[in-house]
Parts: sequence; structure tokens; C-alpha cells
Amino acid sequence: MSVAFRRESDDEHMEPKFEIPLPPGPNWVTARGMRMTRETVAELEAVDVTAMDEEAAKKHKRLLRYWRTRLATALEQPVPDGDAVAFGACVTYRLNGQDKRVAIVGDDEADPNAGRISFSSPLARAMMDAEVGETVDFAGKAEAIEIVEIAAASAD
Repeated sequence: MSVAFRRESDDEHMEPKFEIPLPPGPNWVTARGMRMTRETVAELEAVDVTAMDEEAAKKHKRLLRYWRTRLATALEQPVPDGDAVAFGACVTYRLNGQDKRVAIVGDDEADPNAGRISFSSPLARAMMDAEVGETVDFAGKAEAIEIVEIAAASAD
């Protein structure tokens, strides 16, 4: 039989397992984000992987490596003063005649459904450094967003 038709093992045909990708840029976190990261690492470290099958244990260890890296690289940012849109600010803005409110937080803490967006998101980048009453360009539209109110984000 030709070597071309011989299969050494099933493993060589499996899709490779990669590490969980880290978001580019600095790992800025709020006090809430730092607390959540520490809690996540503690919860993952408390799991007994010896009771898991091999694949589940590998997946768990990969997740734990991700969160340990995020904890080791976390840079807790100071609470903003509220004069301008900044990391950690809670911003009320007007877009298309509707007022919306978001908190600008770190990548791992972001949850758009809960009103928390990453500082690296296009919306947050468009509003950065703007002050109350100022309008900023967004999504290709000039002066699309008006900053209505700025406050420090909640630590909840």
C-alpha cells in the first residue's frame, strides 16, 4: 500500500486548538472590571479539572490561561473627573434624536446590552475627549452625536 493512503492517527486531521485571542492594545479596566477579573480567575482556579474528560480539561485550562493573562496585564484606570468623555465615564448622548446612556469600560467588561461599551469600540472612540454640549462625528456623519451628560461610571 502506498504511503499516501496510510493514516497515522486521527489526531493529525483534527482542527488545531489555539489560545483565546487577546484584544489588541492596553488592558485597561475599571475598579469593577478588576474585581470581575479577579473573581473569574478565582472561580476557574477552584474547579477540579481531574474530574473532567481530557477535552473539557484542556478547554478549561485554556480559559484559565486567558483570564490569568488578563489579570496580570490589567491596568486599573483612575475614575474620570467628568469634564470630558474618558475611560470609566458614563455618558448620556443624543443620536438621531434619541438619548442613550453608556459606560465606557475595558474590553472584558463590555456588555452592550447592559449599557457598557469597550473603550476601543467605534462609538467610544468617536466620543473620547468630547465635553457636554459638544457634537462629534460618527459613522460617516458630521456632528451625528451630541454629548448631553458625563459622570463617573458606577462601580456595580
